[in-house]
Amino acid sequence: MKLSVVIVNYNVKHFLELCLCSLFRAIGQLPAEVFVVDNASTDGSLEYLIPRFPEVRFIANKENVGFARANNQAIALSLGEYVLLLNPDTVVGENVITDCLHFMDAHPTVGGAGVKMITGDGTFLPESKRGFPAPMTSLYKFTGLSKLFPHSRCLGKYHLRYLNENESHSIDVLAGAFMLLRKKSLDKCGLLDEDFFMYGEDIDLSYRITEAGYENHYLPFPIIHYKGESTKKNSFKYVCVFYEAMIIFFRKHYPHYSTFFSCIVKAGIYLRALVAILNRVPKQLFPVTGKRDSASELSFLVMGSKSMIHEVRALCNKNGLKGPHRYFVADEHLQPKGHLEIKHLENKFTHVIYDSDSYSYENIIRLISSSPEKGVELGLYSVHTGILVTPQNSYQ
Repeated sequence: MKLSVVIVNYNVKHFLELCLCSLFRAIGQLPAEVFVVDNASTDGSLEYLIPRFPEVRFIANKENVGFARANNQAIALSLGEYVLLLNPDTVVGENVITDCLHFMDAHPTVGGAGVKMITGDGTFLPESKRGFPAPMTSLYKFTGLSKLFPHSRCLGKYHLRYLNENESHSIDVLAGAFMLLRKKSLDKCGLLDEDFFMYGEDIDLSYRITEAGYENHYLPFPIIHYKGESTKKNSFKYVCVFYEAMIIFFRKHYPHYSTFFSCIVKAGIYLRALVAILNRVPKQLFPVTGKRDSASELSFLVMGSKSMIHEVRALCNKNGLKGPHRYFVADEHLQPKGHLEIKHLENKFTHVIYDSDSYSYENIIRLISSSPEKGVELGLYSVHTGILVTPQNSYQ
């Protein structure tokens, strides 16, 4: 077995469906197995997905055991030479997995690889490549110095912004949203630390991979990460869990620093947690309905086959998505530049909706990343699923 893919799901069945559709195209004829570990979802994920993906090995947990433990459940059963940890709110191109595997095969000293992640509007996600949160690196981040001097090799180590995002680099930390791991490196350094319920386990595992004598590598192969769908980041629980993970990592890997310096760093972590919570209080008490939260103000540019357009029209009417929407019969041959040609004529749409049967995922990702705009986000629809997925929602 060449590859084992592990996806942990919690209440994002439509995003996971889209992820699996793109994943199976990317796997192609590879000898591979796919695990989905469901952490006691309440949205009917298992009932919905099991009939649609009989080739997937589903593991149903009766309670939410956390990200690390859920991944370990599947890794323990996996047979692949490589293990790919993949978030359910990701979309991968047809070539990204084989390209990554070719790199890993050619570089036996690399224990893990990550990729270039972009959001639904094409913006590069800086957590695609990170340095270890050593005490000084963390201090620069918490004080804001890393943000003021992002390209400094001294002050900007947290997100390694001085490294070109379109080139391959040796890095410290792999992002858990797409983490391709050599099984031999896992055998040597161990699985994910289950003390981390969620967040921080990818940093910890990356650290132990390097301690085991392997390298971690960033590869400039883009994927979509609909960040925030697999974990709602506007909650108090998120803030507490995230910063608690930072405390666990610091205690585990930097216990030898002086008590005084340790207290400074930990105080910085707690201060950032407090600020993050306080920033969320107004949003919790006075929720504001923004443009993309209002169905009546969404404006779609829909590009695909005639049957896809017919179905999306009906779906928009059913869900009260009034428009104004524009529809174009298009595919990679009729309109290879996709929405990039349309937006020069009249850029009045908030989402471009691609037919994933008329355009490859590879090209869709390339098109959305080639001209990132904050005002335009990617949506995907397939006549096989009948589900329209946007960064904020899914419609059926």
